[in-house]
Amino acid sequence: MQKNVSKGMNKKSYMEAVLDGLRAVTSVEVDIFNEPNFDYPANAGIYARSNDGASNGSGKRKIYVRLLLSIDRRETTEAAMETVKLALEMRHLGVVGIDLSGNPVIGEWLTFLPALEFAKEQGLLITLHCGEVPNLMEINAMLDFLPARIGHACCFGDEEWAKLKSLKIPVEICLTSNIRTETISSVDIHHFADLYISGQPIVLCTDDSGVFSTSVSGEYSLASSSFGIQKREMFQLARNAVNFIFAGNKVKQELEQIFDLAAKSLEF
Repeated sequence: MQKNVSKGMNKKSYMEAVLDGLRAVTSVEVDIFNEPNFDYPANAGIYARSNDGASNGSGKRKIYVRLLLSIDRRETTEAAMETVKLALEMRHLGVVGIDLSGNPVIGEWLTFLPALEFAKEQGLLITLHCGEVPNLMEINAMLDFLPARIGHACCFGDEEWAKLKSLKIPVEICLTSNIRTETISSVDIHHFADLYISGQPIVLCTDDSGVFSTSVSGEYSLASSSFGIQKREMFQLARNAVNFIFAGNKVKQELEQIFDLAAKSLEF
């Protein structure tokens, strides 16, 4: 979460500015508000900024946007709790979860645990940047927390891989990010291949499309060319990702229908 006290911006006003920006979009229909009776599955969710492809009756394209508020690893326990409380306050405006991110060598897991536990108790979905650096104690603590999803998972040991696979926690795979930050030395040894072959729930993500000059389409293209995955399998990988988004069953069903309709017109 961003704030700049010197400019009169706090966490809430920052989020209000984001929401104002989304409301100002006219080129597509933006679905941002939570569905009634959001079911909050136990192990679900991706960084759900948007899911493109739907269309309303007028033919205008539609995106689904769900927001995660991020706890930065530089923050204190109190500041982390402030972020969670704001997420709960803005739940009716499309905020569905909490993310723990930031410089992985800064901060201690126990600092953020009280806020994350409170968020989980209140039904918010949790995603954790996990294993960006080799800190096996923290990795195990994060896995034991049973988040809805983890990001990166680059620096696991054999026992941690086994635990992750047994728990079936979905993993955000960020190929370009991991290479450019030199977390992984080259794409051909990236753990995507092992997780994909083993049937682990995975979702291809950008991490940050602006910072790493990539796109979701670019990440799918990179995965396909690097690991020899054909068009039909890549399509199925994308469709499977619907199971892990931070949204309720209504949105998931709509997205699955979009995929199924597209499949009829594609040549594999």
